[in-house]
Amino acid sequence: MKQKAPRALFSFSVEETDDPYLKLWPHRFDYIWAEHTEPNEKPSWQTESRHPLSDRLILQGRALYGVRFGSTTKYVLLDIDRGSRYHPTSDPLALRRIQDALEPLGLPSCITITSSYSDGLHLYFPFEEAQKSWEIALCVTTVLQNVGMKCSPGQLEVFPNPRAYVPLESGEMPLYSAHRLPLQAAGSCILSNGDLEPICISRERFTEMWHLASSHNTIDSVLLKQTLKKARRREYRVTTKAEKFINDLNAEIEPGWTGPGMTNRILGKITMRSYIFGHVLYAQTPLEGIALAEDIIKTARELPGFHDWSNHVHELEARATAWARAIEQSHYYHYGVNKAPKAATNNDDDNTPSHNETKAQEAREKIRLAIAALLNEGQLPITVRERFILLTTRFSIGGPTLYKNKDLWHPQHLHDKASVEIPPDPPSIKESPSEPERFRAHEPESRPNLLEDVGCNSLSDRALTSIDKEQNSSLVCNNVAATQLSLFQLAAAQEEQYRKRSLNEQAKRQQAEQQKARQTVVERMRGYLASGDPVLMSEALNWVRDNPGHLDLVL
Repeated sequence: MKQKAPRALFSFSVEETDDPYLKLWPHRFDYIWAEHTEPNEKPSWQTESRHPLSDRLILQGRALYGVRFGSTTKYVLLDIDRGSRYHPTSDPLALRRIQDALEPLGLPSCITITSSYSDGLHLYFPFEEAQKSWEIALCVTTVLQNVGMKCSPGQLEVFPNPRAYVPLESGEMPLYSAHRLPLQAAGSCILSNGDLEPICISRERFTEMWHLASSHNTIDSVLLKQTLKKARRREYRVTTKAEKFINDLNAEIEPGWTGPGMTNRILGKITMRSYIFGHVLYAQTPLEGIALAEDIIKTARELPGFHDWSNHVHELEARATAWARAIEQSHYYHYGVNKAPKAATNNDDDNTPSHNETKAQEAREKIRLAIAALLNEGQLPITVRERFILLTTRFSIGGPTLYKNKDLWHPQHLHDKASVEIPPDPPSIKESPSEPERFRAHEPESRPNLLEDVGCNSLSDRALTSIDKEQNSSLVCNNVAATQLSLFQLAAAQEEQYRKRSLNEQAKRQQAEQQKARQTVVERMRGYLASGDPVLMSEALNWVRDNPGHLDLVL
């Protein structure tokens, strides 16, 4: 069996350079084809992904062929089936309303043909300047929906079809829908624009009409962008708080540079808007990596005053890359794409443990109860092996769990004074010479705020911090609290509040653990004295002599 050849090997096919009709369809990958059918029979379309559709296959006409769209397109196609509510047989004015809706966008002229013997209609809107396929698809669909038309297969289908951000498992985007090529066999012909009478089936005539219509159609880029922004926000259901966040970012970014020392701050705002809301405002997919850095660079260069006031024109690329890397390592995320983080609690006294902590506590309690039961029964073995086997077989405690909690059952730990000494009361966290690393990570010195309002433009070793998660809702990411504080003051205040809460929780946890450890040792020694075992009683008496202040607790 032959291996499937790489797609790059089939990137080219024999071209018929003297046929202008064929040049209207530049994207030939993943084409569709079907055998010719009877007049009232629907074609059985199949997709061919092994090689592109060649000019000669189209010219030979041994089958029906159709094409898809690439990343850009120079035409839009509307498909109206015979049974659609927008077909002239159902609504004689529907086609006029469609053209009136698209005319402000810059598409006043179209070519109307019958698609087949089924009397379905295809309306081609060609234009000279190539547009991004996903943008023009979403824009045309939105414009038609705004005038009350339902865009769906069987009624009014738009090609290229608008695609939501739903990547495949391979990381690729799904293919655009395919449409059959015009004026093939099976009843396709050109219609007059007025009374929709058949004109001809000439491909040469179709090509002439195509170029004439494209000369009249010029996409209004301003209206395209405005419509696109509204459509994307509606698609992602931008909430009021997220809308305010966008507006706040726009207010910081759009005035541009008005003086020196603003590069660091403006680039930070651009980075936040591009990373969090770029796919909502103008990009097809969430911006990351190189695409994010390029968007930051493009936006900065287009802002007023950049070349007049920024002293970092020569290093913009390096700074944009650094900012992109910083926000990707922060707690910010793409709006509406990733799962929102769990909101933080506002109760400083809430010490509810996590699921893993709860399981660990339950495991330790199970070991303690097992040891207590064995001591009461006078059946606690002396050797490690015997204890291990008894705990795993009789009490169903896993081996890994036992070795994680040796201090509760292992005889060797009894000889280690450091493990059996009753630790002193924990010092206050402020007086502790060294705090756990995960708490030091919250200190401003080790976790600088990306949003610091400083006059320098230094970016070395700095990373973004997230706005406190308690300001988030289930659908709103990176929310800015509606207070009188600025974004920077709010971030700093919430960071300090979170640090204090973390230190307070750490002190309480340490105190609880110290108390549990003290009580565990006392109970163990009491059990040893009551066991009657000479070895255990000797060890308990040694411990009592080393800890005279706790003698009454044991005895």
